[in-house]
Amino acid sequence: MKWLIRSFFKLVRLLLAPVMIAYEWLTRPKGTERSPEAQAALDDTTAALTLYEFRTCPFCIKVRHRIARHSLRIRRRNAQHDPVARQDLLDGGGQVKVPCLQIVAADGSSTWLYESDAINAYLDTLAN
Repeated sequence: MKWLIRSFFKLVRLLLAPVMIAYEWLTRPKGTERSPEAQAALDDTTAALTLYEFRTCPFCIKVRHRIARHSLRIRRRNAQHDPVARQDLLDGGGQVKVPCLQIVAADGSSTWLYESDAINAYLDTLAN
């Protein structure tokens, strides 16, 4: 019975994946336009950020929309299909849960921010 339930949910994910990708592509917001100097300063600020994500996770899509809205350049790592990224997420953050934003401070220490609402609130403070 367990294999039947797993097979059902795999089938659902397989069928919904293209829909989720199309939704993200069709609803992607237009980015904020800034002066080249302001954008370069923001790029320097976001250089220490890495987003760990799954491609079709709705909460990851929510965070990627916020990144696009603010025209942020944040490194992205797919923790679903990249075993190295998955292990880095597990070792650093303590759990394989996405979305997760790794924030590396100037002294080299890392903060791992989970939850899409918390990540979006942090991104909003950077962009303003």
